Amino acid sequence: MSEPAIEIDRPQRPTQSPPSGRPPEPGVRTRGPWLVAAATTVTLLLLADRYGYHRDELYFLLAGRHLDWGYVDQGPLVPVLARLLDTIAPGNLVVLRTPSAVLAGGAVLLVAAIARELGAGRGGQLFAAMLAALSGIVLASGHLLSTTTVDLLVWLIAAWCAVRLLRTGDSRWALGIGLALGVGMLSKLLPALLAVGLVAGVLIAGPRRLLRDRWVLAAAGITVLLAAPNLIWQATNGFPQLGVAGSISDGDSSYSGRLEAFTLHFVIISPYAVPIWIAGLVALLRRPEWRAYRAVGWAWVVVVGIVLIAGGKGYYDAPLLLVLTAAGALVTVAWASRGSLWWRRGLLALGVVPFLLPNVVLLLPVLPADRLPGFVVDVNYDAGETIGWPEFADSLAAVHRGLPPQERSRAVVLTGNYGEAGAVARYGPTRGLPRAYSGHNSMVDFGRPPADADVVIAVGWERPDQLTTWFEQCTLAGRVDQRVEVDNDENGGPIHVCRGLRRPWAQIWDTEVRHTG
Repeated sequence: MSEPAIEIDRPQRPTQSPPSGRPPEPGVRTRGPWLVAAATTVTLLLLADRYGYHRDELYFLLAGRHLDWGYVDQGPLVPVLARLLDTIAPGNLVVLRTPSAVLAGGAVLLVAAIARELGAGRGGQLFAAMLAALSGIVLASGHLLSTTTVDLLVWLIAAWCAVRLLRTGDSRWALGIGLALGVGMLSKLLPALLAVGLVAGVLIAGPRRLLRDRWVLAAAGITVLLAAPNLIWQATNGFPQLGVAGSISDGDSSYSGRLEAFTLHFVIISPYAVPIWIAGLVALLRRPEWRAYRAVGWAWVVVVGIVLIAGGKGYYDAPLLLVLTAAGALVTVAWASRGSLWWRRGLLALGVVPFLLPNVVLLLPVLPADRLPGFVVDVNYDAGETIGWPEFADSLAAVHRGLPPQERSRAVVLTGNYGEAGAVARYGPTRGLPRAYSGHNSMVDFGRPPADADVVIAVGWERPDQLTTWFEQCTLAGRVDQRVEVDNDENGGPIHVCRGLRRPWAQIWDTEVRHTG
């Protein structure tokens, strides 16, 4: 009788271990992960335009109009991509988010491929793919055009190449690691953190000879060469990303702060996956037949330690959590095939509905925006950031129309953050709004208001005293009304009209208006 197409992996007995301490051979190839990856990408595309732009996407579109080799908070890769996609299909959210949906599907395939490299059969690979597809990090980053989506794929490609290198001993796979990290550092400098983790893992667990290997050294050169444009820009401009990192460490950003970063590790894949990735970590560090892979397990320990000590965001090391999940999927499927199969498999199946499927509701726009429960935004801050931007522009336009004609002609908008400036750039022209300026991150380098702009519509400034240091008079002229009950950074915020510039813009723009975070 022929075997089923997808089977539960059977645990390997110690006597079945490969000779000479070599790790197990890769599992058989299967189509299951490809189907899961395709379903992930299609689902993300179908939901791509349900709400609206995220503030970061509006910022990327603005940065794409001011192309450079680097920015205060990122490299050039995503702004270039945003400009290209918006040129192909202006204002089309589905097109803008298509790369993220495709990269998310690629991430699912890579997690399954890593499980296969570790020896997982059809069942283990399929289980790993499903865990990845329903994980918080894949769904959240796959829904938005984001530097996080690029980081996710870059880290997983590098991890897959690292596992293949450690299994085969063929150090030419290091070139794949170097290529992935180099391209990734054109998006953000975070892949350098993975490089540190992998080097530390090899120092701790070996094989240390890799650190002298010519292919590994060539890979390091490739990484530096590809990252050079962004690194040179950062060095020339005083490494402003360090300032952004400092503000994140102080908790001045979403998903930042040491306690929140630590807590996020228990939900960013899913609560269901926590014992699975913990089992994967333990197996990578202790399983005799996986001795070759211990550097990968230690890489996560080092990276998460740096993130927590430095006060980084809790999702920085999430790609490595998916690597641990891939290992844990193999361990879990082997466990489910031992002893009383029905209750072990039943326990795994029962956890899917309460622990995995809620990720879809919480992280994707499946609920109506005008009836979005508050707990969704509490869990997923980014959901609120994709709602109400056209109405935000409407609120500013109402204040602008209320100005006397002689003031209206010379008025500008001054926003507290880059998302608000991006919303004015996207929705303002059809509403008769003037250009928006902001000192937030790289927005400060995109231009300052004209010298004669002494009437300002200011939004995103909660404290009027921030404005009265620059203007003689600021009055409350309205509030942002996004016409839905959503708790985000803009809804209900004050809109001030300020007059009488105390000092020229040229004197205050770079020294006082500029801020990072």
